[in-house]
Amino acid sequence: MNSHPVPVFCRSLAQLSAMLDKLDGQPQILAARLHPDMLPFAQQVRAAVSFSLRGCCPLAGLAVADFSAAASLQEQIAQTMRYLQEIPAARFDGAPERICRDRAGFADIALPADAYLNLYILPNFYFHFSMAYAIARSHGAPIGKGDFDGYHAYAPGFSFERPAAA
Repeated sequence: MNSHPVPVFCRSLAQLSAMLDKLDGQPQILAARLHPDMLPFAQQVRAAVSFSLRGCCPLAGLAVADFSAAASLQEQIAQTMRYLQEIPAARFDGAPERICRDRAGFADIALPADAYLNLYILPNFYFHFSMAYAIARSHGAPIGKGDFDGYHAYAPGFSFERPAAA
């Protein structure tokens, strides 16, 4: 691991927070699901936030912090980002030699740090972040790809599916 993962998680958590701001006034989205056996929007957000902590804390040699008792999703994200940003970069020194443990569903896992971060934590973080985005989008939230990654920009009403007006 060449650098610590905090900036990656904090950037995406900030994007998630900004998406939540755009949902203000649409509380029905919090309980919305893509499928009956999948987590609802609010739990998808909480799971993404949890994976940022479940990733960074073990890599820094710390017990996993938990801010799930926060009053709102926004507060949980804010507390998590503050906590992650306060972890000194030096805590991640030696991380490649660490074996990180977690529970994946009903399976106990123990992986070297690089595999833990890149093959377990990041895919799960982005899975839940993506599911939150997809649920919000499928319920009419005014968000787009730029809200997800912070880079894409399109003109209002643009669609790859509809030809541009002449």
